Amino acid sequence: MFSFLKKKKIIPHIKLTGIIGNVGKFRQGIDFSGQEEIILKAFSVKKAPCIAITVNSPGGSPVQSHLIYNFIRLQAKKNKKKVIVFAEDVAASGGYLIACAGDEIYANSSSIIGSIGVIYSSFGFTELIKKIGVERRIHTAGKNKSTLDPFLEEKKDDIERLKTIQLDIHKDFINVVEKSRGTKLKKSEVELFSGEFWSGSKAKELGLIDEVGDSHQILKEKFGEDVVIKKFEKNRSWLSKKLSSSNNHVDQLSNILEEKSVWQKYGL
Repeated sequence: MFSFLKKKKIIPHIKLTGIIGNVGKFRQGIDFSGQEEIILKAFSVKKAPCIAITVNSPGGSPVQSHLIYNFIRLQAKKNKKKVIVFAEDVAASGGYLIACAGDEIYANSSSIIGSIGVIYSSFGFTELIKKIGVERRIHTAGKNKSTLDPFLEEKKDDIERLKTIQLDIHKDFINVVEKSRGTKLKKSEVELFSGEFWSGSKAKELGLIDEVGDSHQILKEKFGEDVVIKKFEKNRSWLSKKLSSSNNHVDQLSNILEEKSVWQKYGL
């Protein structure tokens, strides 16, 4: 008879969308400094039975990915709260690393999941500068300071040093996935850590996610139809919007194209 006096359950819902790390002047992306306060606020909702996090990111900086992942797990342990992660269009590379902060991970059947690997890309302009008659002049203190200079021929030693760093970063990524997913990971002929990515349906088969479903559906199933989902998301300030609109158009176009190329890797 007193059921009408019962308070509705509130679920804080953090949304992380975009490239991880530096994506250019005043461009929205995901980094630790921009998300720290939002994460703290979400975890400060004392009676919340869990924290929901939506990830929609093709990846980016491994450092920023780790910082956000570690901070979410720290707050989950400190506040004794379960974390449920939902992947939208894509949770790949660093986006999947952040998703591993969830005690449970859900995705759409058509979401792109995985890409557990490390990539470095660049261009070589050695033949171009010869054709246009440009002489490259570079002076360093430290013999390896000009490593992977795009205007110089690639050196075997430079590539080997880069591969060593990539393997170290890849190992860290694998450790996070194995710690997060544990025995949920399915043994199969598929190499989970090759950098390949899969649909949400296949990711479920491989144990990279728990189930297929969206945030509203799953949270209502778990906590009732009258659950209140409270959004926590980074907003752009008025100054940021103003400066962005007046920013150099060439820089803006360059940033947009760079960001778009990362998303297009996953068909988005």
